[in-house]
Amino acid sequence: MTNNAFDMVNINNQIKKLHSYYSPKIIAKVNNEYVKIAKINGDKVPWHSHENEDELFYILEGSLVMELEHQEPFIMQEGDVFVVPKSVNHKVSSKNECAILLIESKTTLHTGNVISEITKSINNQKK
Repeated sequence: MTNNAFDMVNINNQIKKLHSYYSPKIIAKVNNEYVKIAKINGDKVPWHSHENEDELFYILEGSLVMELEHQEPFIMQEGDVFVVPKSVNHKVSSKNECAILLIESKTTLHTGNVISEITKSINNQKK
């Protein structure tokens, strides 16, 4: 992540640098929000919610299965945007590698209050 408000980031180059799945990387800050990228491949993201924050998903590459509690799952394709409202229990997965961009408040824990093998602290997401 850059600290200079005038630094440009190439998302395609940043995706190529991602070597781990389920490990969001912060690539920019906008006001009180982080812009993150991540790769998903499989079904390791646990059911979770974010009590006080909405979460924006934008599909950069591939497709993502979005599951919301009490609703039918749906598939997001490259170019799709969806906002998970605060307090909605959700999980994501993919059958093949998928690259996503997330916009989340700086206070958002990427697996909510659920601690799992993929949970990363904000400090680890800045590296």
